[in-house]
Amino acid sequence: MREPDEAKGFAGIIGHRDVVTHMQSAVKQGKVSHAYIIGGEKGSGKRLLATIFAMTLQCEQKGIEPCGQCASCRKALSGSQPDIIYVHHEKPNSVGIDEIREQVVGDVSIRPYESRYKVYIIDDAALMTPQAQNALLKTIEEPPEYAIIILLADNPEALLPTIRSRCVTLRLKPVTDEEMKEYLMTQLHVPDYKAEVMASFAQGNIGRAKRIAESPEFMESVENAVRMMKRSKSLAVYEMIEAVKELAGQRQGVYDFMDVFLLWFHDVLMFKATREVDNLVFKDEINAIQERASVSSYEGIEKIEEAIQTAKDRLHANVNFDLSLELMFLTIREN
Repeated sequence: MREPDEAKGFAGIIGHRDVVTHMQSAVKQGKVSHAYIIGGEKGSGKRLLATIFAMTLQCEQKGIEPCGQCASCRKALSGSQPDIIYVHHEKPNSVGIDEIREQVVGDVSIRPYESRYKVYIIDDAALMTPQAQNALLKTIEEPPEYAIIILLADNPEALLPTIRSRCVTLRLKPVTDEEMKEYLMTQLHVPDYKAEVMASFAQGNIGRAKRIAESPEFMESVENAVRMMKRSKSLAVYEMIEAVKELAGQRQGVYDFMDVFLLWFHDVLMFKATREVDNLVFKDEINAIQERASVSSYEGIEKIEEAIQTAKDRLHANVNFDLSLELMFLTIREN
């Protein structure tokens, strides 16, 4: 059974060295802020970093890493540390004023049960209503000395300027392909040739890398998508649409297909520009990539990449499925 990522402490974090350094320096120097915003896209590791930071602050060893062995750390790992509070919300797209009042504002005046701090971790913080944010503002402005509030936000700019100005903002950058590939191979035991494809596909997002590494269907989807691109000149548009429906299944699968299409045409563009194979994701398909590069212009490849991205945006906006794919495949055929 694999140990939880939190148990590895900061040493187990992949990438984000600047954020880890900031957190550890704050702990070491005794300059921990009362309010933080950790910004980064979904799956980038915000919650994991916040949890390890909270564990470090509460650890009985008082070091710059959670020891993982003391009573506080053991409780944190089991989800029962009473002074690390995860604020939850009922509605999927909104964090309301009542939830903030009940779980933070009304609770913060009670001193820690057994630790030095009370740490509140608010996931999906950008979904807080303006009323909820204003209710939280007074606590952030005048917190008890033991209170630390950590806001996790996919889009920190969605938070009110008055909130942002009173928090230390730490932004997560994409993890490099090299770090991602090493993580996939050493931690998740993915073979070398698959790790390279998965690392490119994950686009710097560790959560996405884990999802695809643990999906037995992922490489099959990649192979199907590549096969479609190789046959895009001979297949009719309606055949390609039907194939995506059949092979991709659920909506997430369709987005994965489109991301493979983007990687494919990025390879075509890279080969056309450099004639080099080493930097390609799909090295094994060099003959098909070379053939496509010879018939598509730079402008044509750019139009194709734009059409794929537009189709993704349309599907996210619930535009008609068949129409979105038809326009994309027409552009792929025409260019």
